[in-house]
Amino acid sequence: MTGGGALLPDLDVSRETWGRLELYDSMLRKWNPAINLVSRTTLDDIWARHFLDSAQLFMLAPNAARLWADLGAGGGFPGLVIAILAQELRPGLSVTLVESDQRKCTFLREVARQTGTPVTVLTQRAEDLPPLHADIVSARALAPLRDLLHLAERHLTPAGTALFLKGANHDAELSDALETFRFTFQKRASQTDPQAVILSIGDLARE
Repeated sequence: MTGGGALLPDLDVSRETWGRLELYDSMLRKWNPAINLVSRTTLDDIWARHFLDSAQLFMLAPNAARLWADLGAGGGFPGLVIAILAQELRPGLSVTLVESDQRKCTFLREVARQTGTPVTVLTQRAEDLPPLHADIVSARALAPLRDLLHLAERHLTPAGTALFLKGANHDAELSDALETFRFTFQKRASQTDPQAVILSIGDLARE
């Protein structure tokens, strides 16, 4: 993909942002054989499976949000995509990527450097970090929902929002999580996977 355009409906970006995303794509393909940032089987459909899948979360960020923390950032989805989009569309939004694998963190920092994207990369496990006081916490393919909510409880502000990409088993995960936590949630269909949803969770508290 070249030039500016729409990543998703209502999400137009400039030629410069497209360039950053394309450079990210190129670097991921170069590094992936050594580090396994994403499954090799998804590389042929990398824009839908990873970039667009991540970008759809950006649209759900509350306008007042100032800090977004992506837990278990891996190869940077969704957090690094969010940071690249925020640089143009939400410059007041800071993004922190939390990833325990040192090699993946090296990749994330190098993409951030080469694309000129302001982002903080923390090489630690999310459960070992002091509270981040984030307005938004996100995660993708990291853990079951109940485990994610333990992390969200630690790192969200009291009025914060958790955004989790979940697959076909999301209803069972919600039922399981509600045995431990009280929370409000909205369930939105994924724009890239008919079986997946985005869970937007707020008012998180212990049951």
